[in-house]
Amino acid sequence: MSTYMENPQTVERKWYVIDAEGQVLGRLASQVAALLRGKHKPTFTPNCDCGDYIIVVNTEKMILTGKKLDKKFYRHHTSYPGGLKEVSYRKLMATKSDFAFKEAVRRMLPKGPLGYKMAKKLFVYTGPEHKQAAQKPEVLQL
Repeated sequence: MSTYMENPQTVERKWYVIDAEGQVLGRLASQVAALLRGKHKPTFTPNCDCGDYIIVVNTEKMILTGKKLDKKFYRHHTSYPGGLKEVSYRKLMATKSDFAFKEAVRRMLPKGPLGYKMAKKLFVYTGPEHKQAAQKPEVLQL
């Protein structure tokens, strides 16, 4: 008896829609990262992209627990001397909540070409509408 190893030709992918209204940012991001990797499937293979497509809507209505809105910062560097930029999560969630969620999920995925490929299967929208209706996604309750 040999161990079953998934390969890109045999992967069956589904489309899921997740409503982020009232959900906690970090908890939802970790569950979405696991779905993108395919860890919920019995045929999970670490060296293969066997995850599903995920559509997340209503990210503007996500919440952060505790005092994270004021004490947590999104930081990035412009590659110039003194170019460290900081934005509080209160401002980031008010202006670009879809970016905040996508970035949280991206940082939970593996680094390298396989992780970049997994991140491309995530579609995030601030409002309740999405553009992937033709794929007939299933509603997933987390």
